Amino acid sequence: MRIIFMGTPEFAVASLEALIQSGEQVVAVVTAPDKPAGRGQKMHESAVKIFATQHNIPVLQPVKLRDEAFLSELRSFQADLQVVVAFRMLPEMVWNMPKFGTINVHASLLPQYRGAAPINHAIINGEKESGVTTFLLQHEIDTGNILLSKKVIIKETDNAGDLHDKLMVAGAEILLETVQQLKAGTLQPKSQDDFIATTSLKHAPKIFKEDCKINWHQSNEAIYNFIRGLSPYPAAHTLLNDKVLKIYATEKEYTHTTALPGTVETDKKSFLKFATQDGYIIVTELQLEGKKKMDIIDFLKGYRF
Repeated sequence: MRIIFMGTPEFAVASLEALIQSGEQVVAVVTAPDKPAGRGQKMHESAVKIFATQHNIPVLQPVKLRDEAFLSELRSFQADLQVVVAFRMLPEMVWNMPKFGTINVHASLLPQYRGAAPINHAIINGEKESGVTTFLLQHEIDTGNILLSKKVIIKETDNAGDLHDKLMVAGAEILLETVQQLKAGTLQPKSQDDFIATTSLKHAPKIFKEDCKINWHQSNEAIYNFIRGLSPYPAAHTLLNDKVLKIYATEKEYTHTTALPGTVETDKKSFLKFATQDGYIIVTELQLEGKKKMDIIDFLKGYRF
C-alpha cells in the first residue's frame, strides 16, 4: 500500500516509525506548520516532521486543509490509505480521498473517551484500564466504524505521562496489525452504535487552564486522580501565598481533620500538605510560579513561608 501519514506530536512518531520499520511504503507525511516557540521565538518543527525529514520522506505542512494547492499535491501521491495519529480534524475531501479511506489511531477504547484529551480524562476518572482503537474516519469526530482495539492497564500510580507512553507503544502495534489485516481483506468494521447500546459514554473534551484548578473540597481519591491525570501537562494548580503552585505528584493521607479544605500544613523541612474532605494530599513534586519544578525537600529548603 501507498500510505500517507498525518500526525504532529511525539505520540505519532512511534506509529510512523513502526510503519517504516515494517516495510510499509510511506510516500508522504502531513504535519502542522512550523511555529515560533520558547523565549527566543525560534521556529519549532513538529516531532513528526523531524522524524520524516531524517528518513527522507516528503513533508506537507498545510495551513488550510481545504486549500486547492494542498489537495492537488495530496492527490499526486496516489495513496491507497491515509493514517492519522494525533492530528487535527480532516474535511471529507481529505479523509475520503484514498481507495481504502483514512484510519485513525485513538488513545482510548472507543466509543469511550471521544475527544481531544482521552489520556487525561481516563486517569482523572480513576479508570483501571484504557487502550487504543483504530477506526475509519467519518463526519462526526471519533465516531467512525471500529477496526481493532487493544487494552492497556492503568496502575494506581500512573500519571498522564506514563499512560501516554504505554498507549504510544500500543498504538503503533495496533496500527501495524490494522494495516496488515486491511491488506489481507480480513477486517470487519464494527459500528460504534453496537457498543453504545450497552454502556453510558464518558467524554474527553479538550482541557483548558481554567479546568486545572484543584478543588480541595473533594475527596483524597478524586484530587489524587485529578493531579496525576494532569501530570506532567498541563498540570493541576492551586494558590500558595497568592502565587500559582503547579502540583505534579502527591500521596494520600486518610485521617480525621477539622482543618478547612485547602488549608496548608507544613513542618517547613520535609512535608507540605493540603487538607481535603477526608484527610490530606501530601505534595511530593511541585513548581511555584516563576521557579523550576522540584521535589518537596528542595522546595522547602529555599521557600520562606
